[in-house]
Amino acid sequence: MDVVELLPELHLLRFPVGQAYLWRDGDELTLVDAGPAGSGAPIAAFAGTLGQLRRIVLTHFHEDHAGGAGELAAATGAEVLVHHLDAAAVRGEVPGPAPVFEDWERPLHAEALRHLPPGDHPRPPKVTELSGDDLLDVGGGARVVHVPGHTHGSVALHLPRHGVLFTGDTIAASPVDGRVMPGVFNLDRSQVLAACHRLAALDTDVACFGHGTPVLGRADVALRRAAAAGHRALG
Repeated sequence: MDVVELLPELHLLRFPVGQAYLWRDGDELTLVDAGPAGSGAPIAAFAGTLGQLRRIVLTHFHEDHAGGAGELAAATGAEVLVHHLDAAAVRGEVPGPAPVFEDWERPLHAEALRHLPPGDHPRPPKVTELSGDDLLDVGGGARVVHVPGHTHGSVALHLPRHGVLFTGDTIAASPVDGRVMPGVFNLDRSQVLAACHRLAALDTDVACFGHGTPVLGRADVALRRAAAAGHRALG
């Protein structure tokens, strides 16, 4: 796990596939996404140097974002929160629906799977279910934004006081050139593009993606460009 300080209160935690973010309010910590299976121990060790991990907010059920949640919750006692439409998949009660792949996405997905641990992963003993527009006691008030399309229960988390937006996989940054773009491996690309427009309308200075380098200034401009480009591509 690589750790990058983005702001004094915000760290990026990067894994072979995907990434998570640790937000600090004093000595109280909130983790946005939990990395793949096996990530719980290194996250817990790093979080322990900063404070107490209180909650884990999952942007969606995919293994590279939720795989470490069960291990981490067991180790720290942190509350696990996820949108109610993805909660059953996170608990392991049902398999989550598979993406509807574009042809060009299939080799990318196969490559990503090579870097994920085989088999199932520990599940959280308890999950708190979220809905869109819920407010969390994070960063002076964080709003849950329901952005279906990547999965049915995908969410973003917006901290308006700080101008910080966690997009999950609805939006990504290209590993090649850093270009901000709609995410891949979706259930419904048209829904994703609508969600991109909704997120682009938020007051955002710092955008933190599930994949790719965050934007650390005037992120709303990059988000609007991504939403417009995605709409043109769909048309």
